[in-house]
Amino acid sequence: MKTTTVKEVEQQLAAGVNLNIIDVREADEVKEGKIPSDIHIPLGLVEFRMHELDKNQEYVMVCRSGNRNGLAARLLEGQGFSVINMLGGMMNWEGPLDY
Repeated sequence: MKTTTVKEVEQQLAAGVNLNIIDVREADEVKEGKIPSDIHIPLGLVEFRMHELDKNQEYVMVCRSGNRNGLAARLLEGQGFSVINMLGGMMNWEGPLDY
Protein backbone atom coordinates (compact mmCIF):
# COMPACT_ATOMS: atom_id res chain seq x y z
CA MET A 1 0.00 0.00 0.00
CA LYS A 2 1.26 3.44 -0.91
CA THR A 3 1.61 5.96 1.89
CA THR A 4 2.04 9.70 2.16
CA THR A 5 2.46 12.13 5.03
CA VAL A 6 0.24 14.95 6.18
CA LYS A 7 2.93 17.45 5.18
CA GLU A 8 3.20 16.00 1.66
CA VAL A 9 -0.57 16.29 1.18
CA GLU A 10 -0.56 19.86 2.53
CA GLN A 11 2.27 20.78 0.16
CA GLN A 12 0.57 19.19 -2.86
CA LEU A 13 -2.71 21.01 -2.17
CA ALA A 14 -0.86 24.31 -1.63
CA ALA A 15 0.83 23.79 -5.02
CA GLY A 16 -2.56 23.34 -6.68
CA VAL A 17 -2.38 19.57 -7.19
CA ASN A 18 -5.87 18.10 -7.52
CA LEU A 19 -6.11 15.23 -5.02
CA ASN A 20 -9.07 12.92 -4.49
CA ILE A 21 -9.23 12.79 -0.70
CA ILE A 22 -11.64 10.54 1.18
CA ASP A 23 -12.22 11.34 4.85
CA VAL A 24 -13.44 8.24 6.71
CA ARG A 25 -14.09 9.93 10.07
CA GLU A 26 -17.52 10.06 11.66
CA ALA A 27 -19.80 13.06 11.06
CA ASP A 28 -19.18 14.59 14.51
CA GLU A 29 -15.41 14.51 13.85
CA VAL A 30 -15.80 16.14 10.43
CA LYS A 31 -17.72 19.02 12.06
CA GLU A 32 -14.43 19.93 13.80
CA GLY A 33 -12.96 20.70 10.37
CA LYS A 34 -12.11 18.87 7.18
CA ILE A 35 -9.74 19.24 4.28
CA PRO A 36 -11.38 21.47 1.67
CA SER A 37 -12.84 19.50 -1.25
CA ASP A 38 -12.49 16.11 0.40
CA ILE A 39 -15.20 13.47 0.14
CA HIS A 40 -16.70 12.36 3.45
CA ILE A 41 -17.49 8.64 3.60
CA PRO A 42 -17.52 7.28 7.16
CA LEU A 43 -15.53 4.05 7.48
CA GLY A 44 -18.65 1.98 8.13
CA LEU A 45 -20.14 3.11 4.80
CA VAL A 46 -17.09 2.72 2.54
CA GLU A 47 -18.06 -0.75 1.30
CA PHE A 48 -21.60 0.45 0.53
CA ARG A 49 -20.52 3.62 -1.27
CA MET A 50 -17.50 2.41 -3.24
CA HIS A 51 -19.72 2.31 -6.34
CA GLU A 52 -19.57 6.14 -6.23
CA LEU A 53 -15.79 6.03 -6.77
CA ASP A 54 -13.86 5.73 -10.03
CA LYS A 55 -11.29 2.93 -10.30
CA ASN A 56 -9.37 5.07 -12.80
CA GLN A 57 -8.68 7.67 -10.08
CA GLU A 58 -6.28 7.54 -7.15
CA TYR A 59 -7.63 8.30 -3.67
CA VAL A 60 -5.88 9.61 -0.56
CA MET A 61 -7.45 8.12 2.56
CA VAL A 62 -7.71 10.29 5.70
CA CYS A 63 -8.99 9.82 9.27
CA ARG A 64 -8.31 11.36 12.68
CA SER A 65 -5.10 9.55 13.67
CA GLY A 66 -4.23 7.31 10.73
CA ASN A 67 -5.77 3.98 11.77
CA ARG A 68 -9.21 3.89 10.18
CA ASN A 69 -7.92 5.20 6.88
CA GLY A 70 -5.61 2.18 6.72
CA LEU A 71 -8.62 -0.12 7.08
CA ALA A 72 -10.51 1.77 4.38
CA ALA A 73 -7.46 1.78 2.11
CA ARG A 74 -7.04 -1.99 2.39
CA LEU A 75 -10.75 -2.51 1.68
CA LEU A 76 -10.69 -0.34 -1.44
CA GLU A 77 -7.35 -1.69 -2.61
CA GLY A 78 -8.78 -5.21 -2.34
CA GLN A 79 -11.56 -4.11 -4.69
CA GLY A 80 -9.15 -2.81 -7.32
CA PHE A 81 -8.95 0.86 -6.34
CA SER A 82 -5.69 2.83 -6.31
CA VAL A 83 -5.27 4.29 -2.83
CA ILE A 84 -2.71 6.17 -0.78
CA ASN A 85 -2.84 6.01 3.00
CA MET A 86 -2.13 9.38 4.68
CA LEU A 87 -0.05 8.66 7.76
CA GLY A 88 -0.73 10.72 10.86
CA GLY A 89 -4.28 11.79 10.16
CA MET A 90 -6.14 15.02 10.85
CA MET A 91 -4.62 15.31 14.34
CA ASN A 92 -1.46 16.49 12.55
CA TRP A 93 -3.14 18.59 9.84
CA GLU A 94 -1.99 22.23 9.79
CA GLY A 95 -3.43 23.23 6.43
CA PRO A 96 -6.70 25.03 5.70
CA LEU A 97 -9.97 23.58 6.94
CA ASP A 98 -13.62 23.73 5.91
CA TYR A 99 -16.33 23.56 8.57
